[in-house]
Amino acid sequence: MIRNAMLKHVPLVNQSSMVSHLLSTVSSIHTEEHRKSTTISDYVKEKGLCADSSKIGCTTNSNVYDLVHSMTQLNVGALVPIASEDKKSAVEIIAERGEECVVLSDNLPKDSSSMFKQWGCSDDDIAQLFKRQPSLREARLDRLGAKLSTLSRLGIMGPDLVKVINCRPRFLWRRLNFDERINYFLSFFGSKEMLRKAIVKNPSFLTHDFHNRIKPSISLYEQLGIPRNDLIHMLMSHPTMISRTSFEPEKVEYIHRTGVPTTSKMYKYVVTLIGISRLETIREKMANLERFGFSEDEVLRFIGRSPLLLTLSVDKVQRNMTFILATMKTPARAVLEYPHFLYCNLEATMRPRITLAAQIRDMGLQPQIDGTVYTALRMTEKRFLKAYVSCHPKDVAEVLMETYNHAKGIKRLAGGYKKMPRTGFPF
Repeated sequence: MIRNAMLKHVPLVNQSSMVSHLLSTVSSIHTEEHRKSTTISDYVKEKGLCADSSKIGCTTNSNVYDLVHSMTQLNVGALVPIASEDKKSAVEIIAERGEECVVLSDNLPKDSSSMFKQWGCSDDDIAQLFKRQPSLREARLDRLGAKLSTLSRLGIMGPDLVKVINCRPRFLWRRLNFDERINYFLSFFGSKEMLRKAIVKNPSFLTHDFHNRIKPSISLYEQLGIPRNDLIHMLMSHPTMISRTSFEPEKVEYIHRTGVPTTSKMYKYVVTLIGISRLETIREKMANLERFGFSEDEVLRFIGRSPLLLTLSVDKVQRNMTFILATMKTPARAVLEYPHFLYCNLEATMRPRITLAAQIRDMGLQPQIDGTVYTALRMTEKRFLKAYVSCHPKDVAEVLMETYNHAKGIKRLAGGYKKMPRTGFPF
């Protein structure tokens, strides 16, 4: 079993080079004279191994992970698999160099394309991999095989590998040496399948600084009272959450002032969106709402009831609020009760429907939209037209549709020429 597994996942190294590597290692320890009197048993003892060198080996029933773990624990660079405990016959030599684990055998892939096929990639998958990262064509097979073998332990094969490379093209060029990281994530996510899904969504779980970025960020969310299951859900739905997280004292104060209890289902969204937003952006968006007569405490409680408010641009909130006040003649505080006023698309939804409501009122038609504006703005296009346009006779419906389409066709002044400065992550 170990022979077949290793033949699938690792590249070929010349036997003479393996012998020369062993001799060079011994040479670095012993002088020429000392080497003549040194036995293999002496060398084994010097490596800190047991006197019984027969224990430095494995059977063909061992799995690959146990093999690599044994080599690490024993502080050796090679093991000799035997056929069985009873039949002490050597099968082949398995050696490692750094992150490379190699088998001295012949039936191995000749290029990276063949190796990807062994990992379940179709021709289309391989074409996508090479298109996204052309340098994979010339990748060293020993290193590539070792990394693919590591990923296979997590269940990441063929199609998943394509998703990972599409997201992080240089992923396979990074050093993948993370036993501690994998053990931590297996304990955190609870299963290998959940970990696999998380890595496919965000491969940076395997490349971010584990001790200085990943563990501290997760610890911060747990200290703020987010349960493990909710935190896993947020990590899966916000792949860049770890890299964007920061909790300055002012942010923590904002979280408490939203008034959302830790037991609320909304709490995880409040903490996450404040955590991944820049502090200066939060201040800017709060100040923007304060210009319309809200106090800072009212704005924070508003964010507690509708956390996605932090994802809206300052420009969008200003335009929607101006339309609500100037055209709809509605008090600014209406948005506290109906947050959807701020989320609506002004050009595609709010202006056309409010214009149609005025036309229906002027023509004296029924049903009127005025008393159900909030409900009308939340309707789908098809449902809205059926409720307020198609219900009228054909000639009246045509007039209403003309008014509606005209209002919908009005474009924002110079909208196509407006330059939006790039300031990094949207929030």
